[in-house]
Amino acid sequence: MSHKVVLASNNAGKLREFSAILGTAGIDMVPQGQLGVSEAEEPFATFVENALAKARHASRQTGLPAMADDSGLCVNALGGSPGVYSARYAALNGGEKSDAANNQQLISALKGQADRSGFYVAVLVYLRSADDPTPVIAEGRWAGEIVDAPRGSSGFGYDPHFFIPSLGKTVAELAPAQKNAISHRAQALRRLLSALQPDTAGATKR
Repeated sequence: MSHKVVLASNNAGKLREFSAILGTAGIDMVPQGQLGVSEAEEPFATFVENALAKARHASRQTGLPAMADDSGLCVNALGGSPGVYSARYAALNGGEKSDAANNQQLISALKGQADRSGFYVAVLVYLRSADDPTPVIAEGRWAGEIVDAPRGSSGFGYDPHFFIPSLGKTVAELAPAQKNAISHRAQALRRLLSALQPDTAGATKR
């Protein structure tokens, strides 16, 4: 039985990844844009607070259960930046809001830094209603290194510069199916789906 949930995101790359992973899980994900949901404010300094804010906003406007993701790249030499500001990293420094500008800002910030380690993080939140007092929260992390020269044409965001040493490739060089099996978002989704099994099976109603 299909379980209709509004996805609190309009990011095309994220939507592709969520659809690929959730398509066989009995969850009918409806992007918030199709339901006329406005973009939520993301004023917080942590991924979990922003994900909660987005999920509550989407659920309140639609009356549906909602799932939201807040994710980004944390670079150790930059004190965890760009972090929750990953999608608007360049814009916050006077540039445009685009993947290309963000990547350029990242490489510029890392100039002269020997430590290129970092990790992708994804925090997912599922709310049964806007006032759900027990949200389901799951997190995934994917470690790698930042390389100066972009490689690959798949993926989005910082993927062309995010190198996975064990694979010898950047994320943008991975096939979508391979990325969807091992990424930070895939890890978080598996944990979320495991926690949601009673809900999606109809065994738990709140």
